[in-house]
Amino acid sequence: MDVDCIPYQKTGYFSKLICDYISEEPKLSKFYGHFPRIENFESQIKTKEQSFSVTTRKILVQALKAQYQGISTSPNTQANIEALGLENTFTVVTGHQLNLFTGPLYFLYKIISTINLTEELQQKYPDKNFVPVYWMATEDHDFEEINYFNFKGKKIQWNKKAAGPVGRLDTTGLDEVFKVIEAQMGTTQRAEELKKLFKEGYLQHATLTEATRYIVNQLFRSYGLVIVDGDDADLKRLLIPYMKADILDQQPYALVSKTINALSNASEDYKIQVNPREINYFYIKDNLRERIVQRGADFFVNDTEIAFSREALLNEMDAHPERFSPNVIARPLYQEVILPNLCYIGGGGELAYWLQLKQYFDALEVPFPILLPRNSALLITQKAVQKIHKMELSVEDLFLKQSRLINKKIRKISNIDIDFTPQKKALEAQFKALYELAKQTDESFIGAVKAQEVKQKKGLDNLEKRLLKAQKLKLKDHVIRLTELQNQLFPNYSLQERQLNFSEMYLEYGDDLIAILKEKLRPLQLEFLVLRD
Repeated sequence: MDVDCIPYQKTGYFSKLICDYISEEPKLSKFYGHFPRIENFESQIKTKEQSFSVTTRKILVQALKAQYQGISTSPNTQANIEALGLENTFTVVTGHQLNLFTGPLYFLYKIISTINLTEELQQKYPDKNFVPVYWMATEDHDFEEINYFNFKGKKIQWNKKAAGPVGRLDTTGLDEVFKVIEAQMGTTQRAEELKKLFKEGYLQHATLTEATRYIVNQLFRSYGLVIVDGDDADLKRLLIPYMKADILDQQPYALVSKTINALSNASEDYKIQVNPREINYFYIKDNLRERIVQRGADFFVNDTEIAFSREALLNEMDAHPERFSPNVIARPLYQEVILPNLCYIGGGGELAYWLQLKQYFDALEVPFPILLPRNSALLITQKAVQKIHKMELSVEDLFLKQSRLINKKIRKISNIDIDFTPQKKALEAQFKALYELAKQTDESFIGAVKAQEVKQKKGLDNLEKRLLKAQKLKLKDHVIRLTELQNQLFPNYSLQERQLNFSEMYLEYGDDLIAILKEKLRPLQLEFLVLRD
């Protein structure tokens, strides 16, 4: 595959905040620690080495062994779990929801970016060990966000009444989804491989957590990926001091709110991703995940009859830390407390909320990780590449808004020149002379001259648009082929990676898909990649 690189800023699909971060805008420097360059990891390693205890490592390894009990894993993954007990081992982490059949295509990009970065770090720092980690968001409760995936323009959905942490949901009802997949995916060898993966993952495992772990493990088993489930009593016990600082003292609320104000003052174009609450924890049990709120001196679980005095809440945290679930503000802290982590790899929205957290981490003396945007890519199949060449399009053309792309193409292939730029310049030259004449005679006429100029320019614009419209009708077949191609590559006017599921590309490339991505994705490159078959 050939690779083209496009600056994120030129794609039109990324926020100003992320583009400024990638460009190292000075006004953002106080919101993160080290910028993601390979040489900056040396300092990050030293910081984590000094702060991460041997005791925490032992608890982490024991918890992971328990989570992997009875699961067939590769020797690489087993070795990496053991290595986490060593003081010279560090992690690179990405996280994602438990989307049905992995959800959007970029899930693969996240995992592969994480694996590739650990390999780059291993080459740069051979006396250390680096472990790629996928953090499963098992405690999320937004079932509607994860209960479907897109396949060839259709939504394949798991219909189920759900409540509480999604990872604990049983997999009943997914046999009906499998029937839809059987009907939709065809009967090729690659289709049968996908169906087998889905069937073994979802129909032979009891919970969504178990099913997701199985599927991700099958896809990436040869690369030593370690999958972490944060819904774990032993790991949560490490978080108890920080739970208390949040729930009882409400430290994060003030600190994160202050950072949000500073971000907003840095640029009005920076959209705030999440807002902190006074308490950033949920109370969870099976079929229950509700916010903890304080009223007076007591604490309540929202929309339930569960209540605690301060003393009772402290006892509950000590006895059952697994019942306290961090929200989007507190979860990053949980991750950094229990893992010897150097870097978090995420999408633009994720990194936007991480940038709100540094002051909070500093106050709690928890090292803030390096933040790295995951690789983003557009995969173009051989058939699509042939169409692009036939239409004489450039890679940059593909990222234009559809109306601009069509206008540009119509102007290029039209047998008449529908570009009134020379006429407009000539008109401006004429009116420049008229302005001078008005000044020399009676300046009160300047307004009339201006009005006439605006009117005539508007007339030219309208005429240009009408001619373009007429040519579009005349060249209708070209327009149809062009729009079909762009809609194929940018479904729903969005990036391919946000809409397609990996299964569509697997049908095209089979097992080679992950190998191709593994070879071509370079996490520290910080550019949008276009992969052409």
